[in-house]
Amino acid sequence: MKLISYQKAGQALYGAVEGDGVVELSRRFPQAPDLASFLADSSLLAQARKMVEEAGPDYAYSDIQLDSVIPNPGKVICVGINYVAHAEEAGRKVGQFPVIFQRFAETLLPHGEALVRPKVSQEFDFEAELAVVIGKGGAHIAPEDAMDHVAGYTCFNDASVRDWQFHTHQYGMGKTFRKTGALGPWLVPASEISDYRELVVRGVLNGEQLQEGQLSELAFDIPALISYVSKALPWNPGDILATGTPSGIGFKRTPPIFLKPGDVFEVVISEIGTLSNTVVDEA
Repeated sequence: MKLISYQKAGQALYGAVEGDGVVELSRRFPQAPDLASFLADSSLLAQARKMVEEAGPDYAYSDIQLDSVIPNPGKVICVGINYVAHAEEAGRKVGQFPVIFQRFAETLLPHGEALVRPKVSQEFDFEAELAVVIGKGGAHIAPEDAMDHVAGYTCFNDASVRDWQFHTHQYGMGKTFRKTGALGPWLVPASEISDYRELVVRGVLNGEQLQEGQLSELAFDIPALISYVSKALPWNPGDILATGTPSGIGFKRTPPIFLKPGDVFEVVISEIGTLSNTVVDEA
């Protein structure tokens, strides 16, 4: 099942993609006003799956406008230097603890909307990643219990403004420009992925594959990351965990490759789908 958040006739809704159509779930589950609250109640997923199987589409997929999978997550937690090969290309070593930074919800944009290269920099880079969407909240989560808190998975492009990222050793500013974090197109429930470690993440620029990594290559796996962050802040339904990018990023290439207007960057993840965004300059 592919769960989406979207706009139709001026309303913010959520539903499931079925073939070329969409089964609207918002009106079928009025107790859950948005996808995050829907995911918080694990019993609703089985009901929704049955509805999608039995009901015909309510309208065509082409008639809706996608939002980010979770349009306004409470927090977006990102992980740096989490693939060993990426750490090597960046000239870094994987440390004892994960490298954690944060994004803001207003940096996010959906599948199909244009990434915005900011006025202040031309060093606009790509980072293909798997994102985890939290369904069950909690604090001080043990690693062995962490996967019980995962609602599902989606694609993420942690597009980065490299020169701003390295203004100081705290590189969060390069990760917080408007319309630079693409998230989507949909969420695939965790119950439909037999082993997330077998998923393969690819970054494709204008049809050329530049990045590839398997989730089994993570230095800090998903349970470890969920547990680590939960010791500082409680996870809430709809929160996002971006797991890090594999090697092949643009600014470590010779010569460097940066995103420019007219480019199309795709995050392709096996068993999940393809997140595709063009690039424009900031107006």
